Amino acid sequence: MESQNITPTDPKNENIIENKELNIWEALIPIFILVGMLFYNVSFAFGDDALSGSNQFILLLGAAVAAIVGFFNKVSYKQMMEEVARNVKSTTGALLILLMVGSLAGTWLISGIIPTMIYYGLQILNPTIFLAACVIICAIISIATGSSWTTSATVGIALIGIGDTLGISLGMTAGAVISGAYFGDKMSPLSDTTNLAPAMAGGELFSHIKYMTYTTVPTIVITLLVFIIIGFTIDTSGTPEIGEQLKAIDEAFNISPWLFIVPVLVIGLIIKKTPPLIALLAGTLLGAIAAIIAQPEIVTQIAGSTELTFNSAYIGVMKAMTVDTAVETSSAELNDLFSAGGMSGMLGTIWLIVCAMVFGGVMDAIGALARISKALLNLFDSVFGLFASTVVSCLALNVTASDQYLAIVVPGRMYAKAFKDKGLAPENLSRTLEDSGTVTSVLVPWNTCGAYQSGVLGVPVVDYFFFAIFNWLSPFMTLLFAAFRIKIKQLAKA
Repeated sequence: MESQNITPTDPKNENIIENKELNIWEALIPIFILVGMLFYNVSFAFGDDALSGSNQFILLLGAAVAAIVGFFNKVSYKQMMEEVARNVKSTTGALLILLMVGSLAGTWLISGIIPTMIYYGLQILNPTIFLAACVIICAIISIATGSSWTTSATVGIALIGIGDTLGISLGMTAGAVISGAYFGDKMSPLSDTTNLAPAMAGGELFSHIKYMTYTTVPTIVITLLVFIIIGFTIDTSGTPEIGEQLKAIDEAFNISPWLFIVPVLVIGLIIKKTPPLIALLAGTLLGAIAAIIAQPEIVTQIAGSTELTFNSAYIGVMKAMTVDTAVETSSAELNDLFSAGGMSGMLGTIWLIVCAMVFGGVMDAIGALARISKALLNLFDSVFGLFASTVVSCLALNVTASDQYLAIVVPGRMYAKAFKDKGLAPENLSRTLEDSGTVTSVLVPWNTCGAYQSGVLGVPVVDYFFFAIFNWLSPFMTLLFAAFRIKIKQLAKA
């Protein structure tokens, strides 16, 4: 039976449920406990492995705490489950897109599309503009793969070595690598965080990416200009040796500029506003056709066969779409780059989203989100104040919860109602989540991203912090746009 103190959500307006009996401190209890558990889990228990499942379970424990608070405030179990179901249902599109993104990454790998991007990207190196070239190379690769971690761990390591031979500070090179890698990560539809942010804010993937360009492009341009200036003011010596990497790619794949036809066609579909699922499905199928035509040996090898037949081609492309696949090269440092997880590789992020929706659904059902949103609106009455509080919340979670995903998930659910009440489209929130949550995670030494990047590149966070220009400049850029009301999208009138 429904409590008289609870006002159900009107599905048309998607308003967060209000509970008059719940006070602000009760509403904050699940948040404080969740952040505390996550901080312990990442910092003292699992470290980088926290994303493999323990963080997801802690979100469920946070939901259990919220449910206990709800029981004490006359909210029924049935009502909580109904809200959880509504929440999970709202992410259906995002979950399907994530699965399709995984399959696309697999076919683009075995077809040679991603390796071709890397092959030509590596050739733009020049000693004088080496740092700017690092940004561009890592941006291209990260856009193609959707992973800043993979980019840093493969090409990033090679670039660190090249920079060292040129006499360039390791901190400078690491900062350039990270700046480019995170730019590409943000702008790639293959990136899990790029899918996660609009899912949390209630937006749509490609609209989110388009809206991010307004703040992200000026930030990367400034970053490139700074690195170009630095490049002309420092002494470099020697010539970068990339022959081994180029040879390894050339031996493993049939490299051809014709393979760019597939991404160009997909970009064309996106520009024509084709629904994301259709565009990604088309890209996946085109990648599969390109793989059979351009890389028959790789398809045969993945299928575990000795010759290319209809059956082996079918098995090869289906494996690439659905499970882990890898293409071996003669360069050990490139082998990690030439691997993809297919649909199965996206299940961790999907698991995270579902658990986050459970937590958010219970918080919504007990009226906690409405109570916190009201308090936030009272504290930050202006539009700029709302943006600023979102930025601060993301930074705080990166420091305390030590995880970029949680720095997107928690503020995303917390602030969605406040942005809507101000008449602001979800793209404003999703963009702010990425500008301040995704990219700053690498600037915190004990955050999973900071620990990973410094460990992989062999450069302490304190050494590359200043030179990761794109990462620390992004939150300031989003606040600048908010302060001057530049590209602040309003909600469409019903």
